[in-house]
Amino acid sequence: MDLHYRGDGSHRPHDLPLPPDGMPLWRAGRPLKRWRYIGAFSDEVMLCVGSARIGPAASAWWAVWDRRTQRLHGRTWLRRGPVRFDDGGVAVRDGETTIDLRVDEGAGVETICPVDGTKAYTWTRKQAARPIRGRIALPGQPVLGLRALAVVDDSAGYHPRHTAWWWSAGVGTTPDGRTVGWNLVTGINDPPQASERSVWVDGIATEPGPVRFDGLRGIDGHDGERLDFTAEATRERHDNLLVVRSDYEQPFGTFAGTLPGGIELSSGMGVMERHDARW
Repeated sequence: MDLHYRGDGSHRPHDLPLPPDGMPLWRAGRPLKRWRYIGAFSDEVMLCVGSARIGPAASAWWAVWDRRTQRLHGRTWLRRGPVRFDDGGVAVRDGETTIDLRVDEGAGVETICPVDGTKAYTWTRKQAARPIRGRIALPGQPVLGLRALAVVDDSAGYHPRHTAWWWSAGVGTTPDGRTVGWNLVTGINDPPQASERSVWVDGIATEPGPVRFDGLRGIDGHDGERLDFTAEATRERHDNLLVVRSDYEQPFGTFAGTLPGGIELSSGMGVMERHDARW
């Protein structure tokens, strides 16, 4: 079976267990890993909310970079935590912090990639520059009514025991007023073709060629494009739980320059990420 696939979810392999249907907890000797991540970016705040499972183990997190007060709020749990997702929505109840958001989701870009020549595979669906709205209440601050643009990452699969990647997702505008979003990566779901790499312009996605990350400073495109990043606040965590190890940095910030495909930015906001996982 050819496990390479990139598309809108139609014409994908029907005999392969894929979301939204259930997937076996083990395949090719590897546990199922799955997660959902929503990030939203505006002039007032940048935020992310997520949950993940590795086999039976769970984790959850939220973070809000309040650009008005220059304060980073957030928490991570090595369990399910008070994070709840439903179709297009997410809610967090954590003490004085409440988050209620709803994303106007689209079909997104789905990718299936084989792993190491085995029967293992990974699946992901990425969306970017999707409208998001809702309310955020932070300690000591008035309730913020949020209207922004979001990125959504849904992933599941049987990844290698050791997986290391660089990733960036964000939203912005071009000098002529078009809305853009991006999902760029190396180290995971990144074959030369049929990868998860995507750039959206006014909702239309194209796949750029391979990219190179200059640390967390920027991204170089296949044809000489350069996207520079300026960090404002950084989420990071370093866990060593013997069987599972995770080491990551994920700064919020702004972007300037040119996206792969020659798309010039007049403004851009989002995240960069370095993640090294043994799971």
